[in-house]
Amino acid sequence: MPVLERPQLRPHLAAVEDEDDGRYVYVWDRLRVSPEPQRLTRLEFLWLQMFDGRRSLRDIQAEAMRRLDHQLLPIDALTAFAERMERALFLDGPGFRERVEAPVRPPACIGAYEGDPGDLRRQLRRLFTGPSGPGLPRDVRPDGRLRAALLPHIDYARGGTTYAWGFKEVAERSHASLFVIVGTSHLSAHRYTLTRKAFETPLGVTPTDQDFIDRLVGHYGDGLFDDEWQAHLPEWSVELEVVFLQYLYEGKRPIRIVPLVVGSFHDSVELGSVPSEREDVGRMIEALRRAMAETAEPVCTIISGDLAHVGPKFGDSGPLADGFLAHSRAKDQAILRRAEAADPAGYFGVIAGEQDGRRICGLPPTYTVLEALRPASGKVLHYDQYVHPRGYESVSFASVGFYG
Repeated sequence: MPVLERPQLRPHLAAVEDEDDGRYVYVWDRLRVSPEPQRLTRLEFLWLQMFDGRRSLRDIQAEAMRRLDHQLLPIDALTAFAERMERALFLDGPGFRERVEAPVRPPACIGAYEGDPGDLRRQLRRLFTGPSGPGLPRDVRPDGRLRAALLPHIDYARGGTTYAWGFKEVAERSHASLFVIVGTSHLSAHRYTLTRKAFETPLGVTPTDQDFIDRLVGHYGDGLFDDEWQAHLPEWSVELEVVFLQYLYEGKRPIRIVPLVVGSFHDSVELGSVPSEREDVGRMIEALRRAMAETAEPVCTIISGDLAHVGPKFGDSGPLADGFLAHSRAKDQAILRRAEAADPAGYFGVIAGEQDGRRICGLPPTYTVLEALRPASGKVLHYDQYVHPRGYESVSFASVGFYG
């Protein structure tokens, strides 16, 4: 096999020593393309580091023996290891390329929701019909006033009720079949990243709207696909919204999506200047406005973003106390009041005023959409604050509808 003659380690892998046994190293895939981490001996890890695409297996064998004082290393063992790494999709070969270049993005977040289609439908139904849920969406003719909705992207076990309140509003107030999903980008350093890939979940495959993507790219310019693999393949902020959309419209009407993720606005927070003054942010706001204006059918925009991330898990000292959690809730309400006023500058100002000290991950997508759409008003539909039983972390989130 040519890929094994001069094996090439692929990008986006990471390694950590086995905490229980220092003789081993775990290597895993940050793209979540490979099915599971690989536990390697120190010798295997040495081999792996020499898979640079230039050395042959014989070259690697000779170099490894030299480093190990000419200890005999059978070529068959090295060949078998290279084949194992190819099966694990750790090599830049046909298997890996076929997976990442496929037109359909496979699910990356099963575990945050049920993997069996029947179990997943039951899980989602319970989020609507449970004690804190809003009830299933009514079968009514939507008035079309809903232009956008802010939804969480925390796992369903913790945030599912808040999702249900937001998606009930989407189902009852929007007649769109095209959903532009603007989500937090957790894993890429790039500001804005698109993908043309359809999204697969246990409930099926949802296509992307290529015409809308073409219009958006045409107005924004180059760069929107520069880090597509890292920004989209392992990202959860779009996928967790797609699952709900599939459930809502299954058997009713076909839907399409436009998956756009947004990276950090840390530079604007540091400078204390509204993000729209940044050239790329301003360009995306204008590109979204123009692409939507040129779209003949109704469009509903889904903002995928959470609120505060606080506690030792995120770098804060000591377990979370009741007083701090109450303070964080009050700060969240100040942010949400600006969202309800459809005031992007005021929304940003509250967060920048505390130097984003509570890590509001929904800032970039929410600000981008509020500036692009300029809705007339907003309404908080549901708010919640998850708190770890031992105060290790707290994440807050809300569903908000935007109208007019």
